[in-house]
Amino acid sequence: MSRDARGGRRPTDPVDDATLALLVEVAGTPKPGNVDRRRDLDDLRFESFLGGAVGAREGLELAAGEGPGDEVASVGGAFERAVSGMAERARTNTQFGCLLLLVPLVRAAADSDRELSPAGVDAVCRATTVDDAVAFYRAFEVVDVAVDDPPPGADDLDVRRGGDAEPAVCEREMTLRDVLALSAAPSDSAEATDSAEANRVPDRNAAEWTEGFPRTFRAAEWILTDEGPLADRAARAFLGLLAAGPDTLVASTQGAETAREASARAAALLGVESAGPDGIGGVDAVPAEAVHGADLAAAEVLAEAFVDEGINPGTTADLTCAALFVALRRGAEVAP
Repeated sequence: MSRDARGGRRPTDPVDDATLALLVEVAGTPKPGNVDRRRDLDDLRFESFLGGAVGAREGLELAAGEGPGDEVASVGGAFERAVSGMAERARTNTQFGCLLLLVPLVRAAADSDRELSPAGVDAVCRATTVDDAVAFYRAFEVVDVAVDDPPPGADDLDVRRGGDAEPAVCEREMTLRDVLALSAAPSDSAEATDSAEANRVPDRNAAEWTEGFPRTFRAAEWILTDEGPLADRAARAFLGLLAAGPDTLVASTQGAETAREASARAAALLGVESAGPDGIGGVDAVPAEAVHGADLAAAEVLAEAFVDEGINPGTTADLTCAALFVALRRGAEVAP
């Protein structure tokens, strides 16, 4: 909720909250290994994320039915437009994963027939179509996204093919949720046919799509029940999410072992046990009081170490952004 000029509370627009979530996420400090308001990376700057948030707005409006003539784009179409706008303004990939999570959340929040709940957003994801999947693939043509190789037998569905994957997507009748399920499968699934696949870290963003956004809603509760500036609460929630399970981007760029070690280091900072080898369900093992008590000064030391080591938990930042959106929809405010 926001306040009018006389201090009364009024409903907020889901697109405003999604934009604010993108901005507060990058302002949260420290988020070890990520860009924040005090820390740039060699190839990414703080202001690039501000531009990306502004550029993505048109796609978020389409997701909420606020396009020209109250146009409501498909989930895939809204995502494609949001990514395109982000890339045009930021000139790089700043928030691809954030938008993948925000678009169905915005759709659920804006739909009067649904509620912003795990069941509500799950219904949005389950309603996606083959056309949504094709639009998702096209979005990879405008940005460079670090991804793992596809699971065995799915080379024709490699997202790095962009729009060239459309015939395979259509032939297999894959919805957007179906496509993401390929990356969300845990390492002990039937697809784990060799040691490399068995050691794979599941895609956390894809897992949200197939599991009803459990990490998002859990972290939103951490934020809502925490105290202090919203950006600080976001930074603490980031640490909780990283402790809960290995980061997909770190696993893609530096390997599963490094990703799991990074999560163990975040868990140690919070004083909790590491979530386990694959992190599935790990978010429930992180107590809210451990997150709320996170030492941000100690996190600064970890942040510098991660930057020096090239550890960039970008997927954890995506989840933090999604959690901020849910928290904002449920009453969190930037005002004291």
